[in-house]
Amino acid sequence: MIAVMKEQKNKIHPHKFTLWVALASIVMMFTGFTSAYIVKRNMANWISFQLPKIFWYSTAVIIISSITIILSRNCFRRREMKQYRLWLASTLVLGVIFVCLQYIGFTQLWHSGITLTKNVSFSFLYIIVGLHAVHVLGGVIALLVVLIKAYNVKRKNYNIVPVDLMNTYWHFVDLLWIYLLLFLVMIR
Repeated sequence: MIAVMKEQKNKIHPHKFTLWVALASIVMMFTGFTSAYIVKRNMANWISFQLPKIFWYSTAVIIISSITIILSRNCFRRREMKQYRLWLASTLVLGVIFVCLQYIGFTQLWHSGITLTKNVSFSFLYIIVGLHAVHVLGGVIALLVVLIKAYNVKRKNYNIVPVDLMNTYWHFVDLLWIYLLLFLVMIR
């Protein structure tokens, strides 16, 4: 009986397993895009470009949001629901700010002549960073759903799995953004 309980305890939750498979797929997709970027930058018509400073500000925002989501998870574990909701809402707001800063950055690029179809180097930028923004937007929507459920007073649910899933995904998009930003700055 104890061996069965221990075995069940050591199994990964199916939702966590599914998330890790999805994250592995996303890593492969971005690895493919960044690899293609490296190969294509040797083309004769490749144009190097400078990223707007606002992308660095958005990086600070997403790093802070990773801290706030850790704080929310810690509060959830201690059953401090008011604090949990506060930190989760803070993460949501920071996620929205990140997306808005990215939009402003792309607007600045567009107005400086770095448009999607002008050059293949610009197309790669829009595709790589744009796909990341879509993943962050998905994370913002998931944060909103988790936050709405946190305010459901009819049903007290202390299931840590959705909180852990949200934490894992949010840290993933954070680390992915840092990788992409450093990649785009270093490999021009």
